[in-house]
Amino acid sequence: MDPRTQQHDTDGRGEDRALSPEAAAARTDAQWRQVLNPVEYQVLRQAGTERPHTGEYVETTTEGVYECRACGAELFRSETKFASHCGWPSFFAPLAEDRVRYIEDTTMGMKRVEVRCATCDSHLGHVFEGEGYGTPTDLRYCMNSVSLRLVPAEAAEGSDATV
Repeated sequence: MDPRTQQHDTDGRGEDRALSPEAAAARTDAQWRQVLNPVEYQVLRQAGTERPHTGEYVETTTEGVYECRACGAELFRSETKFASHCGWPSFFAPLAEDRVRYIEDTTMGMKRVEVRCATCDSHLGHVFEGEGYGTPTDLRYCMNSVSLRLVPAEAAEGSDATV
């Protein structure tokens, strides 16, 4: 199996599971380069940004949970995603505050708040306040699609679905 397509470790029984915070923190830069493709690595590990309106989740309305593409931690639910028309997927709140961490970002000549995965410290995007979108929080979590992986609700419901 190509290690770049393998996003989670297995538990010894062949079952997919997200990385523990300890396993994510223990990964070296070389290991991240092995499991992430070059674009994922540039955004997730070097705080890059994908071009606007190019990400796979910009217009997605599929119900489900958005995970960190690097470690599999659950970060956002589709119920908090909204159409901001900014060019990146937007959410008004994370799944829980302990799933993300915030860092002041003064690059690009402005003061912004960077959002990172609390489990693996990967860059997700930025959060903006007071833009008047009419969401319950008045926040816009502007995330890079390449930082996320959508697990559709029907897939999360398990294999007991009938065909």
